[in-house]
Amino acid sequence: MTMHDECKLKFVELKAKRNYRFIIFKIEDQEVVVEKLGSPDETYEDFTESLPANECRYVVYDFDFITDENCQKSKIFFIAWSPDTSKVRSKMVYASSKDKFKRELDGIQVELQATDPSEMSLHIIKERALKLFVISPF
Repeated sequence: MTMHDECKLKFVELKAKRNYRFIIFKIEDQEVVVEKLGSPDETYEDFTESLPANECRYVVYDFDFITDENCQKSKIFFIAWSPDTSKVRSKMVYASSKDKFKRELDGIQVELQATDPSEMSLHIIKERALKLFVISPF
């Protein structure tokens, strides 16, 4: 499995310049390619509606949130979307390529695996992002 050069380029633009809210990647002809770029003003709902219901995808999502201390923060999520209704072969290809692809994207802060929309609800995304900011009392 190879990765098209555009994947890394667009990821760097998301991370450094914040040109995109999300990037959806798909595997096409044994290569990971960019399928869709979400503009910075797109919502989480816009993103979830962009995912195919029956096909696997990789996603990078730049999530902005406010901590309990009222600080504006941002976390970059890597989401492996593998719906229960997708083909078994597709699930296997995406699962076996995930770690290699993710290693190429330096700066991922949170990883999430989802097989149905409820596993990547906005509530879960917020919860996972806020977990990174819990300060230990010790």
